[in-house]
Amino acid sequence: MLEPITQTRALEASAAHTRRPSSQGAEPDALPDLLLIERARSGDERAIEALVRRYSRRLFRVARSVLPDAERAESAVIEAYVAAFGDLNRYEPTGKFAAWLTRLTFNQARALRASGRTAPAATAATELTGAGAQEREELERQIGALPEVFRTVFVLRVVEGISGIETAASLGLHETTVRTRLYRAHRRLGGQAAQHLRAAASAYELTAQRLEHLVTRVRAALPHGSMLTISASPP
Repeated sequence: MLEPITQTRALEASAAHTRRPSSQGAEPDALPDLLLIERARSGDERAIEALVRRYSRRLFRVARSVLPDAERAESAVIEAYVAAFGDLNRYEPTGKFAAWLTRLTFNQARALRASGRTAPAATAATELTGAGAQEREELERQIGALPEVFRTVFVLRVVEGISGIETAASLGLHETTVRTRLYRAHRRLGGQAAQHLRAAASAYELTAQRLEHLVTRVRAALPHGSMLTISASPP
């Protein structure tokens, strides 16, 4: 009496397993961070590129909150990627990969500013244009006038729109400190700046042209497998 039921359940389980989506043939852009990181450890350039495209806008914005021009910010992002993919064993899966990358970029941007090094010549990227361009430029000017400790928090929380918890992890701060600095940033910007906040989504934007240029530079800067292979081995 039980045998037909058992067979039916076995067939249903087999069919469900067959229908289960596999990551083997999935496009890298659709894969979660942890799987892409494992592939990057083995030198998979498509996985590396997928991660670069996924997080470059955020990293560019945090670099721009420290550095006064887009070219130096781009260089800081590239240096952060080289440091990250050069030794992925430093990343602890218990934390968000995006927060780890953001903190690396923030530190690289501050080091680049302190060193006084200029950015290498870069292909000019077409900046955003249109009806909101003037409003965006005014907002960027006001953000740029903030002290760095307030500016970076404002960029991550308001412009990039990430949570207070992730902002704290990205900058190595306590969440209460993030809230305090965001409040003070709003106070310093004042009511006039509040009128421009609708342009925040396009502030310090990473244009499509600059993204492609950044991806090309990251590819050229990475050691094409040598350092990546080393990072895949146990520390």
